[in-house]
Amino acid sequence: MVKNFKLIIEYDGTRYHGWQRQPNGISIQQAIEKAIKIMTRQKISLIGSGRTDAGVHALGQTANFKCETRLSPDEIQRGLNSLLPDDIVIRQCRTVHPEFHSRYDAQSKRYRYWILNQHLPSAIGRQYCWWVRTPLDIPAMQEAADMIRGEHDFKAFEATGSPRAHTRRHVIQARWERRSEGRLTFDISADGFLRYMVRNIVGTMVAVGMNKLTPASFQEVFNAMDRARAGATAPAHGLFLMEVNYS
Repeated sequence: MVKNFKLIIEYDGTRYHGWQRQPNGISIQQAIEKAIKIMTRQKISLIGSGRTDAGVHALGQTANFKCETRLSPDEIQRGLNSLLPDDIVIRQCRTVHPEFHSRYDAQSKRYRYWILNQHLPSAIGRQYCWWVRTPLDIPAMQEAADMIRGEHDFKAFEATGSPRAHTRRHVIQARWERRSEGRLTFDISADGFLRYMVRNIVGTMVAVGMNKLTPASFQEVFNAMDRARAGATAPAHGLFLMEVNYS
């Protein structure tokens, strides 16, 4: 019997070349496909909700695959977790409608970016946040974040070579929050993201927080739709895919 399995996946992207299958480096997708093949003796194609770049982490990546098996979702989950390396964990596995597609059925995604904003770096957890030594103006950064909410053209924040039909996206939430011990988070939810979009937005907003840009000049950069005028790309290791939402 052919079953369609939906996976919720957590991974540390530090040593991987992103989610997408790569010819010259190991990816999250390849590692999981290899484990599924060992369990089912079938070569399957694992469909992810979207790509995450090299070094980006996930707490709630979603993927699905179809295969003919008598194994239950619990058996698939236990088996995969016993075969996968410690930096990839299947948090959930269940069967879904045969037509379910992790990418095409996704309604929105939520990312979180972590920044350590203090005088000294951290030895512990440094691979999960961007250390920014200069004190940041959070209210100014939030003022910039408010400007990107709603449906806009995000061409100013896309990387060269983004695979897309258009550059308009609808941002549902964009919020900076100061947490304990000098840590900041930026949460952003949208119906879709361009390549490097979140990291380019964060890098440009950090420039606002350093007073290199004003909120008004951020708006000008946004409206100009010119990537060259925006800030630097924030490092990959501070970014987490938190969840993918479906109807």
